[in-house]
Amino acid sequence: MARVSSQQLAGEFNLSSTQIRKDLAQFGEFGVRGVGYDVGSLVAHLASLLRLDLTHRVVIVGMGNMGTALARYPQFNSESFQVVAGFDSDAAKVGRQAGRVLIHDLRDLEKVVAEQRATMAILAVPAEAATSSLARLEACGITSVLNFAPVSLPSSSTCRVKNVDLRIPLEELAFFGVS
Repeated sequence: MARVSSQQLAGEFNLSSTQIRKDLAQFGEFGVRGVGYDVGSLVAHLASLLRLDLTHRVVIVGMGNMGTALARYPQFNSESFQVVAGFDSDAAKVGRQAGRVLIHDLRDLEKVVAEQRATMAILAVPAEAATSSLARLEACGITSVLNFAPVSLPSSSTCRVKNVDLRIPLEELAFFGVS
């Protein structure tokens, strides 16, 4: 049985062992003082809390460079996230594959989302198409959207939006970079 101590976790994540123990205690008692945490139980419990023990069916709207790259991302379709369809308004892309993802006509969004039982989406469209695309996704039951469109979109009471601005990590790297 593999075990890990709060001290080992603290070293791995550059935190204090006290902070590790306090944070994990917020979700229940899984450690034994002086013995540590059973790794398998800890991983399973945290995966359940984060809902990573479920398969999340994801669609990608916008199959340009960003959407295609995300469709080919190797961590999708291997664990908790399964990309089940891509969508684009460009007829030349419809019917093609991006990795293992079939690209559908954007006009078929509602039908395919329902057939595939998707609940999450990745939005990779131009700024001018973002708001209407989000409205369509929300109307067909999508509850979570990862937004790569170059515009910030609001969450609603039925759909949580996470806006991704790739400049932010680059700004962090610039700040902490060696000059």
